[in-house]
Amino acid sequence: MSNVSPRQKLARAGSGAAVLAVVALAGYGIGESQAPRAIVSAAPTTTAASAAIAPAVPGASYAGVVNAVAPAVVTVRVESRARAVPTDMQQLPDDPLFREFFGRRFQNPQQRAPRQRSFGVGSGVITTPDGYILTNNHVVDGADKVRVELTDKRTFEAKVVGTDPATDLAVLKVEASNLKTLPLGDSSKANVGDVVLAIGNPLNVGQTVTMGIISAKGRATGIANDSYEDFIQTDAPINQGNSGGALINVSGELIGINSQILTPTGGNIGLGFAIPSNMARSVMDQLRTSGKVSRSQLGVRIQGIDADLAASLKLPDTQGALISNVDPGSAAARAGLKQGDVIIAVDGEKLSDSNALRNKIASSKPGSSVAIEILRNGSAQTVHATLDAKTAAATQPERTDSADGGGFGLTVQPLTPEIARELQLTKRTDGVVVRGVDDDSPAAEAGLQEGDVISQVNGQAVKTPDELKSALNKTSGRPALLLVTRDNVDIFRTIKK
Repeated sequence: MSNVSPRQKLARAGSGAAVLAVVALAGYGIGESQAPRAIVSAAPTTTAASAAIAPAVPGASYAGVVNAVAPAVVTVRVESRARAVPTDMQQLPDDPLFREFFGRRFQNPQQRAPRQRSFGVGSGVITTPDGYILTNNHVVDGADKVRVELTDKRTFEAKVVGTDPATDLAVLKVEASNLKTLPLGDSSKANVGDVVLAIGNPLNVGQTVTMGIISAKGRATGIANDSYEDFIQTDAPINQGNSGGALINVSGELIGINSQILTPTGGNIGLGFAIPSNMARSVMDQLRTSGKVSRSQLGVRIQGIDADLAASLKLPDTQGALISNVDPGSAAARAGLKQGDVIIAVDGEKLSDSNALRNKIASSKPGSSVAIEILRNGSAQTVHATLDAKTAAATQPERTDSADGGGFGLTVQPLTPEIARELQLTKRTDGVVVRGVDDDSPAAEAGLQEGDVISQVNGQAVKTPDELKSALNKTSGRPALLLVTRDNVDIFRTIKK
């Protein structure tokens, strides 16, 4: 679809800089199209189109690989009811950037004829000979009719077997047999610098193949708060309409699904993101067998570790995830995990950051036991946790919170029962309340806000302004580590003198 997902993230880098948008690779819209972002995975297959393809060598043609795998990449056409445009859309700025990003649905309704139906185009990957196809959830979200077009021009009505918004995956089924399929590769074996090919139907021009390399791995764009992201970044040109299309290696194996682009214009500038095939495998299998995806939760709130936090905690590096809160009765609590622990590995797999922990736990089977390596007060320990199933009603226990550094410049007062009621605190009964933060002060740079409750400094409890001052003054040579409660959620902050 030609318009951008409402989940897009905009950033402006400095005065006069171009607007950057994480754009869903929705199919080119015909009429008033949908607004998605893309993910696709594949499952093991018995008749792979690229079975016995020799890897290409530098300088060689990729025609043999493309000819073998192209029939397994399809066009997905969707039809749905056109959404009514609110009258306040007329107040949007008459700016070319808005028109570029949001498309025709943001024009003045009086300037276009009303439409009863909307149409959109995306891509998909055939994963089994009997017609199971992977595409993005956003491609088919809200669709009344879904059709699949093969490269030989055959067209099939498709049934949506299941969707998983958290990974933006969807599984379709067409009634066919002996279809060409794409073999599922091992995305963990893909390396930065590897040559990759992107195949899909950008802007509805027809199947298109582009080439690039893997630019990075383990990326997270943060397009949605509760999504699971572990993107492969590539400079292979991909555009809107590539949603659900394939990212393959030169051996003809599916290693990722073209999903998003970072762009100032809506077009490709060499910053594309694909869902790794290993993440998609479990989702694909579960959607096919049960129509839904089960995930695990540890029951902790975590945050990333920056240089200041690492210095405050005397950590050797910024790897891993810092536990800022443990849910009572959770798998983490039963395992003995504590606030302030740093999780550095799960089942022997080192964690680069908090996002890696979140993905690792979520992909584990509910009820399974995992070995969790932690650093506690500088000492390495291993605990074992039996994971709980994550339910729809569960909070976001593995949500990642950012951390900023800084120094002093704030006004505080003791936390009283009256203030606790005023702030609607349910879990914090002691500490000092931040009542003011000086503009342009180190405290402001540290991210402290009015209403924050500081209960610890470097692990020492503080209940009065004097205790806070004394604890801060004892810190030398490294940032002070604060335990802060904000909106009934504990987080860590660092502050420098």
